[in-house]
Amino acid sequence: MTVHVVHVAQPTSEGVARCVVGLVRHQVGAGLQVSVVCPDDGWLAAEVTAAGGRHLSWAAQRSPGPVVARETSVLRRLLRDLDPSLVHLHSAKAGLAGRLALRGRVPTIYQPHAWSFLAVQGVLRRATLAWEVFAVRWAQRIVCVSEAECRDAVALGVPLEGRARVVPNGVDTDRYAPRERVGARARLGVADAPLAVCVGRLSEQKGQDVLLAAWPAVRRSVPDARLALVGEGPWRERLSAAAGEGVLVAGNSSDPRDWYAAADVIVVPSRWEGMALVPLEAGASGRSVVISDVAGAREAVVPGTGAVVPVEDPAALAEAVAARLRDRVGADREGVAGRDHVTGAFGLDVSGARMLDVYADLLGDPWADATGGAARG
Repeated sequence: MTVHVVHVAQPTSEGVARCVVGLVRHQVGAGLQVSVVCPDDGWLAAEVTAAGGRHLSWAAQRSPGPVVARETSVLRRLLRDLDPSLVHLHSAKAGLAGRLALRGRVPTIYQPHAWSFLAVQGVLRRATLAWEVFAVRWAQRIVCVSEAECRDAVALGVPLEGRARVVPNGVDTDRYAPRERVGARARLGVADAPLAVCVGRLSEQKGQDVLLAAWPAVRRSVPDARLALVGEGPWRERLSAAAGEGVLVAGNSSDPRDWYAAADVIVVPSRWEGMALVPLEAGASGRSVVISDVAGAREAVVPGTGAVVPVEDPAALAEAVAARLRDRVGADREGVAGRDHVTGAFGLDVSGARMLDVYADLLGDPWADATGGAARG
């Protein structure tokens, strides 16, 4: 019998999608049968297929609402037909629809990739938190990507005891590796000037507005500095309108490796995270990282590899970014150290093996019977 893992995700681009693809690559390589249920838009479906997984279409919107009942019904039918050994739900919408569809009848893992109740305020926050408190019973394991992500939930009353496991995000350090800067800039059409790059969904969570507020101070310090915002999202128009001199709103990229290569420094100004994938990819790519002090930041960016600055502090952010754009050689030294750190602590083999351990712990004897232990070794 082959272990059949089914991943369910609504986001089909940006960080969650890249996490899913990384897991698919590792799990297919370990001999598992892997399927991914997700919408057709974005690049996730194509990447899953290229990695050796199977894609099934699920038309799901990002936001909750009246459509959840239909989305849940469709997902229930898809999962019944797939007959999975284990279902791995990624992020809020899959966590909502998947747990409603399965109600714990199939071994289920929920991975929030940053808790949804941190994204809202007031009545909606209370309702979202109440849902997580209730629905935790329908996932045998909750996978957090950092200890801080677990602590945030427990502090607000989510009963994770006995269910929570911490598996930090991992990156393919062969795929994300140092590349030549001049060629990357030529391919992207980027000028030869001090360049900061911010990769991520254009949204409140990712904090690009904080970076734009900091940018005039960066330009005063480094007059020829350039900034590229790479990504799409609901704040694109707002950020485009606020973009000042030297700022490029570059749009989405299914493969950000050229942007990492082109950069002198990668900036991650998020308001909240579980554990951001971008600083790991950037570090693996040999680039210095400036990140706000969100969950997972201090594990990803250690001293000598970049800087951790207070959340929503444009002045501190500007100072850290400008320092690296003024001293590009020093920033590259941080990038070398970052590569060493990420390769040792967050390589995909390390993270993937930890996730397989969670699967094995959940499935018990059926896992051993199906894999003979080979998939974990």
